[in-house]
Amino acid sequence: MSGDLRPGEPLVETALADWCQMSRTPIREALTRLEQDGIVVRTDRGLSVREDSPEDVLDLYETRIALEATAARMASERRTMHDLLQMHELAQTMIDMGSPEPAAMAAANDRFHRSVWRATHNRSMIDLLNRLGLHLGRYPATTLAFPGRWERGNDQHVALVEAIENRDGDEASRLATEHFTESRNIRLKLWTGHHASTDSTV
Repeated sequence: MSGDLRPGEPLVETALADWCQMSRTPIREALTRLEQDGIVVRTDRGLSVREDSPEDVLDLYETRIALEATAARMASERRTMHDLLQMHELAQTMIDMGSPEPAAMAAANDRFHRSVWRATHNRSMIDLLNRLGLHLGRYPATTLAFPGRWERGNDQHVALVEAIENRDGDEASRLATEHFTESRNIRLKLWTGHHASTDSTV
């Protein structure tokens, strides 16, 4: 997740055990879990860190857009007063932060969206979104640092909470779709820009 092991890098149990200062058994178990989650892949030469492509980015975000839109609609139907208080508080906290560092942006944004997930009161939905987060964690640079995105995202969060509070499922779903579609487009720009700069320094 941190990028210490690069895409395509081979994963050898003995080397990883030395690096992590532990036996091979927990390393093997961890690799099995990571393979099941699609974070690492098995090739003719063994396991390696999964390499990404623009198609992977699109696939992940298309899935996230669908799930987040459904979660927003569901939250508008099932939210409690406690859920609303949390969402309002977290949305306002992000506004009050001004222009924080990217890591703080990402952490605050994650807390807000998790509050929307919790408002669905649907464990299956929350589990799916958590698992999707594992894959999105492979892209550490936050889209919120893109010029204008932080302010735009905060406005969208406020509007989303208002729609959920009004039990307007159609509007909540529309806003979530819009919000994450814009994030997807920025993510593709960041991915393309990063790989273009990498290619130019060969």
